Amino acid sequence: MSIFEIIMLLCFGFAWPFSIVKSFQSRSTKGKSILFLLVVLAGYIAGIIHKFFYSYDYVY
Repeated sequence: MSIFEIIMLLCFGFAWPFSIVKSFQSRSTKGKSILFLLVVLAGYIAGIIHKFFYSYDYVY
């Protein structure tokens, strides 16, 4: 497991629970915070980097 894969898993692992708590506290699901979107984006980027540098294969 590479550092990029770990970053991706941590970002996704933390982003959704924080989003759910924020939505529950505000009693609204209207829009999501920029921080949430940046964490999800960082997770995707880390996953892509991992795929290119550590596990380059075709996904079926």
